[in-house]
Amino acid sequence: MQEKKFMKGCEAVAEAAVRAGCRFYAGYPITPQNDVPEYFSRRMPQVGGVFLQGESEVASANMLLAAAASGTRAMTTSSSCGISLMSEAISWMAMHHLPAVIGNFQRGGPGIGSIQPSQQDYTQATKASGNGGFQMIVLAPSTLQEAADMTYEAFDLADKYSFPVLVLLDGFTGTMMEPVAMPEAKSDEEVAAIKASKTWVPRGREKDHTLHNITDGAPLQDRNKREAAMYEEWKTTEVKWEEYLTEDAELIISGYGIAARIAKSVVNDLRKAGYKVGLIRPIRVNPFPAQAFEKLNYEKLRGILCTELSIPAQYAVDVRNVVRGRTPVGTALSSGGEIITADAIYEAAVEMYGKL
Repeated sequence: MQEKKFMKGCEAVAEAAVRAGCRFYAGYPITPQNDVPEYFSRRMPQVGGVFLQGESEVASANMLLAAAASGTRAMTTSSSCGISLMSEAISWMAMHHLPAVIGNFQRGGPGIGSIQPSQQDYTQATKASGNGGFQMIVLAPSTLQEAADMTYEAFDLADKYSFPVLVLLDGFTGTMMEPVAMPEAKSDEEVAAIKASKTWVPRGREKDHTLHNITDGAPLQDRNKREAAMYEEWKTTEVKWEEYLTEDAELIISGYGIAARIAKSVVNDLRKAGYKVGLIRPIRVNPFPAQAFEKLNYEKLRGILCTELSIPAQYAVDVRNVVRGRTPVGTALSSGGEIITADAIYEAAVEMYGKL
């Protein structure tokens, strides 16, 4: 790790990607992630990489597909409605098992919505990033340090499973500034070795007229079955979450990303006021950390309060599915760029604690 540097979130994500060996970026301007392509446009020439501003999100995502097929570590970013436009190409990347990294700096919706921070793309990110029922590993940072670290990690995960990976950010993450310690940059030799190791890279027809494809030619149903098995494997190998003061907790507050960051400060305030409250925060929202909720003592638990920047609730649906009625699940919500306050979460927690 390097010494900490005061950085904007968009720039921290882009720099972490470059240090992870990303040598191709294609994107299209959209608030609140405009500083990502702006940074890449300056940084990529310095490392011998390629920056392209596509004429649209659709074009940019298909450029990403082609770069990933060449074995190059590649990335794109957008915000909400832009990710929706990219969904067809992302689905193609899943079909062909192409490793690539996608960053979504969520903004309010549906439709064009607002440019303020939101968490309204949770269901899209974890359930329906494109047609065909495929899934991706979805990382959900709550600080800029995590945003940098998880972006760096996302490239390794993409190559590990030869599959696209999504980093689920938000407008806060993109525009706020914090001290960040960057991971060590991979050397040119390391980047070249990663690319050379991808023996599946299509090369057209060889001299013996053998056609080299990305896929193995297996029937689609067989490939779907293999992918389903991979998703099941993720539930044990790729689950990550944070537990905070949960051992004696009578009420759990749960959320991801920026909402969980706000909620953690509320947990501290509630503890000072005498309430036994803890926090469960998924670090990866897909695969969902069901194990974290299975460990809870439902005999003493008064309930679970889910907080997110989405109306209607989306993250809370997954929590309810895991809890299966063993304790009440409430919500503290905001949307449309209205940021939920610590006071609102505090009041909802106190009300729920008292009622139950």
